Amino acid sequence: MTGLSVEMLAADAVEPITSAGNAQLGIAVLAGIAVIVLLITKLKVHAFLALTIGSLALGSFAGAAPAKTIASFTAGLGSTVAGVGVLIALGAILGKLLADSGGADQIVDTILAKASGRAMPWAMVLIASVIGLPLFFEVGIVLLIPVVLLVAKRGNYSLMRIGIPALAGLSVMHGLIPPHPGPLVAIDALGANLGVTLALGVLVAVPTVIIAGPVFSRYAARWVDIPAPEKMIPQRPSEDLDRRPGFGATLATILLPVVLMLVKALVDIVVDDPGNGVQKVTDVIGSPLIALLAAVIVGMFTLGRAAGFTRGRLSSTVEKSLAPIAGVLLIVGAGGGFKQTLIDAGVGQMILDFSEDWSIPALLLGWLIAVAIRLATGSATVATISAAGLVAPLAADMSTPEAALLVLAVGAGSLFFSHVNDAGFWLVKEYFGMNVGQTVKTWSLMETIISVVSLVFILLLSLVL
Repeated sequence: MTGLSVEMLAADAVEPITSAGNAQLGIAVLAGIAVIVLLITKLKVHAFLALTIGSLALGSFAGAAPAKTIASFTAGLGSTVAGVGVLIALGAILGKLLADSGGADQIVDTILAKASGRAMPWAMVLIASVIGLPLFFEVGIVLLIPVVLLVAKRGNYSLMRIGIPALAGLSVMHGLIPPHPGPLVAIDALGANLGVTLALGVLVAVPTVIIAGPVFSRYAARWVDIPAPEKMIPQRPSEDLDRRPGFGATLATILLPVVLMLVKALVDIVVDDPGNGVQKVTDVIGSPLIALLAAVIVGMFTLGRAAGFTRGRLSSTVEKSLAPIAGVLLIVGAGGGFKQTLIDAGVGQMILDFSEDWSIPALLLGWLIAVAIRLATGSATVATISAAGLVAPLAADMSTPEAALLVLAVGAGSLFFSHVNDAGFWLVKEYFGMNVGQTVKTWSLMETIISVVSLVFILLLSLVL
């Protein structure tokens, strides 16, 4: 999972909180992760507490001063909640409006009527890919989860059969396709052409998302056969509504933030002038916060008022939407705190030090470095930036297609095996009501499949180009 903006990356480049050597740091990383897994799986400690204790253990094993470890953890928690927390809250409000007004029912009824049986996973991966193109991963999740859970519940589908294709669509877009921050910064670092990278990225993304989504979901559904968690399912309105929003109005409300962010991305590419008045406007309205806020405000009219809600009922809906996500916010925030502790301890630099003497092809080198940093820090964006910076000298003599493929190889590596140090791991776990083991067998494995399969297609393209 990513940091939420390019600006946040600057916060990662700080003096290490410890002077430990690479061997001690490697042991500290393994010990910190082991503490978290042991606390959650064996002692049944709440994930928020486990992540907090694991971060402190990591700092202790690395020889960092407790005050510096605490400062890193709280800074990471704060920046993660600042970046993701408001988006999750706005997404929860929009989801509750969709549910209480009958808008989600309208969407689900239409999807179930148009696509059923074997076609449903394919419909979900298509919807997720389209919605995920301009959206940050976290925003896409909070927009899609209510629909995924309702389709699984009402259509009597396995949650993994529906959820994995949706997650795969979002994740592939996030790792491989500009205008997501990781690929954009890698394009800049490697001097690649944005249009060529986008075109080749789509070529790689299509077969990858098919294999990691609808195909893999068949096996994931057998390994983890769980129902949609009741506490996360948007509940039907307690009283019968005289009317509910139309399909067109509901779909337009859901897609509004997608359109606003896509417009921003297109203007940034076409105009590419920060001083331009049009770009200044789209930079504001296309930011995730404003785009989702706009959807919530519009939804109060297109969903709430369309269903006959009074002002009091609208206020009550908003209030009720926020209570269920408190635990999710804390866990995701603590995951961000653990990630920042890893980064501040110098784990990213440790990986770069180890990789300096590797003598392998540039595409594979970029992928391996990104994989190592992703596993150590949990951040796809940090992995992309660090790996792109390291292999940048190799791109100087590359052709345009080769440089674009190097960007994609780094992006593919940054998605490898999401685990307990990734805030996205906890986001998916909580939303889908899984335990740690189930999340590893589904979400973590799906991310690994995306990473490996996309690398295979990138290497095949390199032979052709």
